[in-house]
Amino acid sequence: MVTGTAPVAEGGGVHAPGDAYAQATRCFDLIRTALAGLDVGLDRVVRTRMFVTDIDRWAEFGRAHREAFEGHPPATTMVEVRRLIHPDMLIEIEADAEAP
Repeated sequence: MVTGTAPVAEGGGVHAPGDAYAQATRCFDLIRTALAGLDVGLDRVVRTRMFVTDIDRWAEFGRAHREAFEGHPPATTMVEVRRLIHPDMLIEIEADAEAP
């Protein structure tokens, strides 16, 4: 399980403030990197949970999710929350993967 994956920029801070798609993509990149350390790919993810601060932007978050999991979409849940750890963060993602 990869938990609490937030859109953290490479040098620290928040990646792409205000850009829902870019923040979601950054989260999936971080998840991909974490799983790669275990020799597991995104194709082994069976469930994701997306915590978003503006559910009206679901299409932007969903587009990043769809692109990350081309051909093998996991079960997913998107939940609107009041806020995240930093006010510029629009999304945080958890992913459950099956690892050998």
